[in-house]
Amino acid sequence: MPHPEFLRGLLDEYEAALAEERRTAASGRSTRAQDLAYTLCVSTGTRSVGPALEAARRMLAAAAAPRTEKTPRTPRTSRTRTSHTRTVRPPVNRGAEAAGDAPVAPRASLPGRVPAAAPAGAVVPAAGTEPQPA
Repeated sequence: MPHPEFLRGLLDEYEAALAEERRTAASGRSTRAQDLAYTLCVSTGTRSVGPALEAARRMLAAAAAPRTEKTPRTPRTSRTRTSHTRTVRPPVNRGAEAAGDAPVAPRASLPGRVPAAAPAGAVVPAAGTEPQPA
């Protein structure tokens, strides 16, 4: 719902633009009146000027009505708030082992790293050495 002061000003400007058109006997709507009509429609959620004027007047009347004492809201039963905690699961290895290939031995050239047991037939270079081309 638009702010009542904005809506009141918009209605006043639109009525003033229409009165100006009638006074000057303009054959068509001025661009100002068209712009105000469009803004009224957007502000009230309608598609034409007539329903927009009615909706604006209803909104202004509702805003001017005295507020009654607020009653406590009853909780909604149709939509229950659920916990937004997330379960953290360990990562799944989807590498070479998942495809059925033999596991790859870790790089042994990093200082302080001991190579894991390599599969039979795998060549693991000694620590601190570079593999030699065959």
